[in-house]
Amino acid sequence: MANDLSSLLMEGVILGPQSSESRKQVLGALADALGEKHGIDGRDIFDAVIERENLGSTSVGEGVAIPHARIPDLKAPVGGFIRLHEGVDFDAIDGRACDLIFMLLAPNAAGADHLRALAQVSRAFRSADFRTALRAAPDTDAIKALICPQAVEVSAA
Repeated sequence: MANDLSSLLMEGVILGPQSSESRKQVLGALADALGEKHGIDGRDIFDAVIERENLGSTSVGEGVAIPHARIPDLKAPVGGFIRLHEGVDFDAIDGRACDLIFMLLAPNAAGADHLRALAQVSRAFRSADFRTALRAAPDTDAIKALICPQAVEVSAA
């Protein structure tokens, strides 16, 4: 399935649906959840992602953002997803607030693997049907079934 992000979420997290007031709050929630899962300080993840955000928006339009960073202590690329009840500002080129956020983390040495993972996530969220289904999903289990049909740890928020 083109929208199956199981390979990135097998060691990742899915949060949502929930409310957030800012981009930093969303990034902090995902950084903390991924940090806890991998025994990495969530603040280190947050700082790396913010450093990347400061280079330019990670919004890809249509209410989707793919914040990403390299994290030294990881062994392989990993993702975290959150769906918000209402979008937050990610300085999107289309001006739209983002409500579908996929955080991608990769080891420093990932190189091409990081780029392939980023392309995989981007392709998945390019589908209007996929975005619509995620927004209509009533709970975290329904989101999990759409985004990662294989076994994934689900973190209810």
